[in-house]
Amino acid sequence: MIRFDVRTHRRVEFIDITAKVVDAIRESGVESGIALVYCPHTTAGITINENADPAVVSDMVMKSSKMIEQDDPGFDYAEGNSDGHLKSSLFGTSESLIVEANAPMLGTWQGVYFAEFDGPRSRSVLVKVIAG
Repeated sequence: MIRFDVRTHRRVEFIDITAKVVDAIRESGVESGIALVYCPHTTAGITINENADPAVVSDMVMKSSKMIEQDDPGFDYAEGNSDGHLKSSLFGTSESLIVEANAPMLGTWQGVYFAEFDGPRSRSVLVKVIAG
């Protein structure tokens, strides 16, 4: 298993971690298998989406923040980050990638993103590559 850290700078932010995931897969030495990219945090997640046009990321930040607002008066949880918990559950905390030739099989425009919903914070990402 390979672990790397991610430092976020805003409350809601999507950070392209594709290069770090590629490095972790290469470091594993696995030529063919599955890579699990996992976020061990309850107010963050992992997602795959377009990494060519930054407008896609800004739209994800904008729309997720409008759909689930931080200061929604209907939240019962007292810590003030219920929106982050909900967004994490909706986006998910992991992604599985097919590995071939010691690299992830991503589409032309796809990238792997760390999704922050309660930042800024220091976070961790775990990558487990299994031969198969």
